[in-house]
Amino acid sequence: MKLTRPMLAVAGAAAALALTGCGADTKAATVPAAATGSLESLAARVKCEPDIQTDADELRQAICKTSDGKFVLATFATDRGQREWINDAKDYGGFYLVGRKWVAVGTDKVVKALQGTLGGSEEIGTDHSAHTS
Repeated sequence: MKLTRPMLAVAGAAAALALTGCGADTKAATVPAAATGSLESLAARVKCEPDIQTDADELRQAICKTSDGKFVLATFATDRGQREWINDAKDYGGFYLVGRKWVAVGTDKVVKALQGTLGGSEEIGTDHSAHTS
């Protein structure tokens, strides 16, 4: 069997996927399933005393502080309300840890630390560092 460039390219791509595929699952294995619950129960999981800032039917929001730093923790009545809030907030930049009907907002370091306990997925807001005033 004669090896051609396309066959070598396919073989090389398959080998690269096989080698990197093992590492791709490592992060997923270390992130727990996303936590659920009230604002107070989520705060208790990360050992913070929530300072409630907003207490409405649609949104509850608190400032929390752990040894990793300060962050905002918010819970939502609906998935749609959560997504609308995140989409609007991301225009201001920042790092967001998103779970089912909750979000934590803080520095990248804080969000990554919280992810180890609360699970969820990280989203990053718009980077405005290239803009000048």
